[in-house]
Amino acid sequence: MAASSSPFEQALVLVLQHEGGFVRHPRDSGGATNFGITLQTLSRARGYAASIDDVRHLTPEEAAAIYRHFYWDAVRADDVPRGLDLALFDLAVNSGPDRAIMLLQKVLCVAVDGLIGPVTLEAARSTDAIDAIRRLTQERLGFLSRLANWPIFGRGWRRRVLDIERESILLASSSQPVQGGHIMMDTKTILASRTVWANLIGLAALILGLFGFDASTLDAGAFQEALVQFIAAASFIASTVFRILATKQIAG
Repeated sequence: MAASSSPFEQALVLVLQHEGGFVRHPRDSGGATNFGITLQTLSRARGYAASIDDVRHLTPEEAAAIYRHFYWDAVRADDVPRGLDLALFDLAVNSGPDRAIMLLQKVLCVAVDGLIGPVTLEAARSTDAIDAIRRLTQERLGFLSRLANWPIFGRGWRRRVLDIERESILLASSSQPVQGGHIMMDTKTILASRTVWANLIGLAALILGLFGFDASTLDAGAFQEALVQFIAAASFIASTVFRILATKQIAG
């Protein structure tokens, strides 16, 4: 990803990691999709009834233009804080812009009307972005878990939502003001980032290969998932222990 990439381009890369190429799952109500773009959405973008072949041959450039107009711009992601823009955008892609706006408004405690205007934007800019991202994740998972397809797709949806939450918090953390010459980063979030661990695992495999070890049989995805889950569990245990010790110290 180029350093000069716009927030939209950075967010699109992360979203497309979860969308993939052409898919036609028989139990997916969205029907045929490519880069996450459905037949219905492609038809709306082109202004005529597109075919499944049109979906199959959709180009990355056209998909990006559709994502920009129908999702990113629709939720005014350029006007909300960094990190929250990614969380809101991915929610819009996954569940529709109207649903994304309403869940954001619920989190921000403003009127839930599905219209992202000055009041909603001001609330988004004045809130703690990381806290808003976490609460938006909870609302999103709550909504998805009530859908009829949750038993079929729920595991994948949950993994996607939590991945996006981690990346969103990382973006929000890196956008915080510099204090005392250091950017205030959320270390736990960095350690839980699948992007970070995927790069480290790839580097480790390369180094092992240089020393004659065969790393081709390593299931990097499974190892990465287990590692992230281990770190998340360790962080939870550590934070709980520190909280108990702090409480005892105050009480004493």
